[in-house]
Amino acid sequence: MCLLVFCEGDRKKFEALKSPARSLGAAFQKINFLRDFRSDFDGLSRIYFPGCDFKNFCCRQKKEIEEDIRRDLDHAMQGILRLPLKARFGVYVAYRYYYTLFSKICKMKPESIMVQRIRIPNYHKAMIFLRAGLKNQLNLI
Repeated sequence: MCLLVFCEGDRKKFEALKSPARSLGAAFQKINFLRDFRSDFDGLSRIYFPGCDFKNFCCRQKKEIEEDIRRDLDHAMQGILRLPLKARFGVYVAYRYYYTLFSKICKMKPESIMVQRIRIPNYHKAMIFLRAGLKNQLNLI
């Protein structure tokens, strides 16, 4: 949604980055779905992964979802690196936050995801921001 603004109206850059931006949005949504699984599935009867049997959620299904998210994140990172400098830092911080959530999800057993909401402690959020700021200052993103 913000890509055209980030590209400062440059239609050519916007078109070149549209696909990675969509991958970023998809990855963020999928990670949110897994993070909030209990409240969405149990509380609201929402299922965001068609074909997945969440009443019998298993390692194979979880691994398939993780592989899909990883592809989205990899593709998205290619776009983040090509964003205009003014927009890159903020998008990169959000990417690192969601990547950290995703890493926690990957380490969990399927049954754990179904009963607990995954969180990142505030001190860890601050570290994500500080590391991204350092990388930005060193021109590493």
